[in-house]
Amino acid sequence: MYETPITGLVLTGGGARAAYQVGVLGAIARLRRETGTDLQRNPFAVMCGTSAGAINASALACQADRFDAAVEILTRVWRDFHAEQVYRADSLGVIRSGAQWLTMLSIGWVLARWRRARPRSLLDNSPLSDLLARTVYFERLPALLKARHLQALAITASSYSSGEHVTFYQSASPIEPWTRTQRFAVPTPLTRAHLLASSAIPFVFPATELDRTGRLEWFGDGSMRQTAPISPAIHLGAQRLLIIGAGRMHEPPGRQVPNMGYPSLAQVAGHALQGIFLDALAVDVERMERINRTLALLPDDARRDTPLRPIQALVIAPTQRLDDIAARHQASMPAPVRAMLRGMGVTGQGQDARGAALASYLLFESTYTRELMELGASDVAARRQEVLDFFGWRPKQAATTASAPQSVVAAGDP
Repeated sequence: MYETPITGLVLTGGGARAAYQVGVLGAIARLRRETGTDLQRNPFAVMCGTSAGAINASALACQADRFDAAVEILTRVWRDFHAEQVYRADSLGVIRSGAQWLTMLSIGWVLARWRRARPRSLLDNSPLSDLLARTVYFERLPALLKARHLQALAITASSYSSGEHVTFYQSASPIEPWTRTQRFAVPTPLTRAHLLASSAIPFVFPATELDRTGRLEWFGDGSMRQTAPISPAIHLGAQRLLIIGAGRMHEPPGRQVPNMGYPSLAQVAGHALQGIFLDALAVDVERMERINRTLALLPDDARRDTPLRPIQALVIAPTQRLDDIAARHQASMPAPVRAMLRGMGVTGQGQDARGAALASYLLFESTYTRELMELGASDVAARRQEVLDFFGWRPKQAATTASAPQSVVAAGDP
């Protein structure tokens, strides 16, 4: 059984940046053990993920009856990551995908006259299918839902065919699908194909074809057109939310950025990915906080008449710029991938690095992922009391004297 009140876990997208989420989850799992909380209960009844966050959420959901073990498996995967586990990083694989793709961008009008060169993406992510088969056990999900170890799992993707944002979900009890402007929910048995679609970073990884209520559509990364990343968890019954981001929510004031000349293709692509992966969460959290403040001002009878309700939420996001961390580790990427990215403008290392934002999404290398995991654990340690208060966990020595916890409060978009 899962813990109550019903807690939702929201994991956003971000490619290799999702290692940070695993560091946070590992620290929370250790904190739970230290407090002596009932380890037989799953702390997250509702799990929602997007892109790489969907992979992490699904791996946890499919082992909801053994949460700590699931976190440990994720920790081992991300701690020892290599790019070859996600995409082909050998010379032949890069030539077949990335080199052809870049060539088509530059002189494709010439090639199209005499050759059917139609590469689908910058990188070939076929190895990811094997990794998902070893780490995400969707065949266990129906039994876990039936036994109430989990209430619902949701995976979001964006349809290239219709231009709509779709949340695919599987739940223990029937939940009415919701519809918002350009946002739709589809109840369906979830598969690894949904994860491949949700994590298909635009241009970088190929789209995946999925069945959407009887018709086939091509889907890409769920972070695209995701205007309300928190909303699915609320629709699926979550009463409070733990939201783990994959980038800083706000830049510190007064930050100075040197002008390094006209932006390269890598800098433009990295900037675009930042907008896709990071901006929507910050906006949605601000919306939640405004709704909560408004509801707090209403008299009791007015609150009863509105469908909106306050939502307890705790947001944990990196306290350091992940671009800066990636800049220190760009040299650890496989040589063929570095060569291809160099052609796009990803150069240098450390303070002299350029295009680090793009690299930060593709750096599936242990030197980088381990540092992100350590940052996640450190950020949880710095907010230890907030985490304890949010979950209502008490240290063993204070269990008999501690007062009722005060939760961090935000608001939700129903």
